[in-house]
Amino acid sequence: ASLVGSEMCIRDRATTKLLVKLNAEVYALDIVQKDIKGVRKFIEVDLSSKESIDNAMKQIPTHIDSFFGVAGLSGAKTNYYKTFTVNYIANKYITEEYLKNRMSYGGSIAYVTSTGGLYWDKYASEFEKFTNAKTWEEMIDALHQQAKEDTLGMMAYPLSKRAMNYYMARLAIELGPQKIRVNALLPGSTDTGMKKE
Repeated sequence: ASLVGSEMCIRDRATTKLLVKLNAEVYALDIVQKDIKGVRKFIEVDLSSKESIDNAMKQIPTHIDSFFGVAGLSGAKTNYYKTFTVNYIANKYITEEYLKNRMSYGGSIAYVTSTGGLYWDKYASEFEKFTNAKTWEEMIDALHQQAKEDTLGMMAYPLSKRAMNYYMARLAIELGPQKIRVNALLPGSTDTGMKKE
């Protein structure tokens, strides 16, 4: 059970069910209500909004053992800014603002990215500004410099996933001395609601 500590924030239904089965104390954050038996608390959150994230994080315990960042938008039904913000900025903001302060020795962070984010190491110049940005506002400013809001939303998907993989690799090195494990899972095409998009 060391992988799934007693308090965590998650978004994915299958992961949630597994963690509940393992007797974890689960806090599920999502924009859509999920009725999953055994979840300690469901908290509605809009990951494209800093204020919504801040409000959600006030509703969970101070100490977090594990975090699963499973949010993802394809960009088919959302604009460029929202797609990138949910897929990357929200995860980085939660990590920098909350997880680093609320996790201790032996914690774990797992982000679900995508095989669409492969070769991140070759394209670091595309997202270096996002990775080096320290605040939500700096990340949003970098996003506005990188593209226009009406840019095709699907173009933000691979960039956000490459940026997430790059950030994960840097974070793993940073938090390694504290024995906080940081991973990214890169699924290929998966039969989810997003597949139709």
